Amino acid sequence: MADCDKCMFYNYDEITDGYYCDANIDEDEFERLQTRRNKDCPFFRPYDEYQVVKHQI
Repeated sequence: MADCDKCMFYNYDEITDGYYCDANIDEDEFERLQTRRNKDCPFFRPYDEYQVVKHQI
């Protein structure tokens, strides 16, 4: 799998005190993701905290 810690969809939930994937996928996509031979996540997007700043300049 891709490094989830560096993904923009990997979020922290204060209520459960844990991290989760917040990618908008349905059950079929989730099943395909679990059964893939290639374990790289197709929904992985690198988190860039300065991306918003770049658009403001």
